[in-house]
Amino acid sequence: MDFVVIFFLVCGLVFFTGGAVGILRFPDFYSRLHPAGKLDTMGSLLMMGALSLYNLHHFTLGNMLTSLKIILIVAFVFLSSPTAIHGIVDAGMRAGLGPWTKGDRRR
Repeated sequence: MDFVVIFFLVCGLVFFTGGAVGILRFPDFYSRLHPAGKLDTMGSLLMMGALSLYNLHHFTLGNMLTSLKIILIVAFVFLSSPTAIHGIVDAGMRAGLGPWTKGDRRR
């Protein structure tokens, strides 16, 4: 059980690290939002899943309810993160922020 929890934590850390590197390395606003939305959502799924599994190590009703709450938090993140990213991209488009093209200088 501990091996599975550690595996999920390490995989979540890899996804969070990939998201952070993507945010730092991508050239414009829109391409930076992609790793922020995708990789951070997957990283949070893996990390919170590991936390809920670790919490079930001692199987009691209280620990089961806590793990259920953690799973509900993950469901909320899965619903709200893509919606928020879409709203931010839409606001950028309405504000007139154009996407980066290859001929543009890096900002």
